[in-house]
Amino acid sequence: MPLDPARIRALFPAFAEPNLVGQAFFENAGGSYTAQPVLDRLDRFYRASKVQPYGVYAASIEAGEAMNLAYERLAQAFNVTSDWIHFGPSTSANTYVLAHAFAGRLAPGDAIIVTNQDHEANSGAWRRLAERGIEIREWAVDAQTGHLSLAALDALLDGKVKLVAAPHCSNIVGEINPVAEIADKAHAAGAVLAVDGVSYAPHGIPDLQALGADIYLFSAYKVYGPHQGIMAIRPELAASLPNQGHYFNEAKPRYRLTPAGPDHAQIAASAGIADYLEQVAAIAGDAVQGPDPFRRAHAAMRAQEIALARPLLDFLRTRNDIRLIGPADPERRAPTIALHHAEPGIEIARRLAARGIMASGGNFYAVRLLEALGIDPHHHGVLRLSFVHYTSPEEIQRLIDALDAEL
Repeated sequence: MPLDPARIRALFPAFAEPNLVGQAFFENAGGSYTAQPVLDRLDRFYRASKVQPYGVYAASIEAGEAMNLAYERLAQAFNVTSDWIHFGPSTSANTYVLAHAFAGRLAPGDAIIVTNQDHEANSGAWRRLAERGIEIREWAVDAQTGHLSLAALDALLDGKVKLVAAPHCSNIVGEINPVAEIADKAHAAGAVLAVDGVSYAPHGIPDLQALGADIYLFSAYKVYGPHQGIMAIRPELAASLPNQGHYFNEAKPRYRLTPAGPDHAQIAASAGIADYLEQVAAIAGDAVQGPDPFRRAHAAMRAQEIALARPLLDFLRTRNDIRLIGPADPERRAPTIALHHAEPGIEIARRLAARGIMASGGNFYAVRLLEALGIDPHHHGVLRLSFVHYTSPEEIQRLIDALDAEL
């Protein structure tokens, strides 16, 4: 493993909290622990510059500069310019506003492709455009594996399609979808690609230039940061969409697609995500390669998670009473691992909690996916075990032992 768990965990105050000592955290897909650099920036903003930003006095100028820095630093992490970056209260809210903006650009008879692999945030808002005469085409998963076939996408694409909305990886299936290939196919058909990166971004901020997505959305609180939704949008595409903010902010790119009043402090704190990723790259050192700290952090985090996932997936393969959703190969998936068992997922999670394993069960807002997989999303659901690079090998073994005892 390229990352020393002790050095990584030292950057997260949660691991020193008395109420969390002895608890192994396996619900990271619902929100990760917050990194120290994020907390430092949040504390600084609240203590020294909790005023209206972008004014003429010193504290206001500092506040505005702290917010501007977050746009710049996240753009660095994505390998784009800062005019790609937009903040909103959550990814669900950001997608809702974005879909409303597209409604003003699309015409009846135009088509949108959505999947049933998604969290509802990147599906429901787009599907509602059917009420405006937009044709909704569903790119459906394989009912056994949850896999999205590129051949199935090809069958849906034609000149009527204006947008494809798909996940980088599902919050249940976990399989990493080939976004660059999806982008090529969408662009060849004259469509734009909106990617829900909520379940992927905690495992490494992607290089958007290499990925090719026109829109990439994720939740900062799942990427070691504050509770904000972040959208990266190709600037020329953003400028072509109808203004969703106050009419007098039409010419301000940061206000046009995020009409909610911004949380100044949390935006400023988000620069700490980039700070943390640079620390990850420094801890990895020469163990990984990449053109910049963010690509090296991505490589290190993925390598760490693959190594951590392998023994867990090997154990699950020995159990014929468990249905693993998604691939068993750790290199093909994020470490968000959903299991279907004869017992409802939440009941298993309760027993695991008694053993110091923090996990959960349910449908995780992927109701359409579970229905497609033949799993009752409302009364049964799945047990979801999700971890990231700061999880330790010892915690993985504790989880295996607990599953062996409780299933």
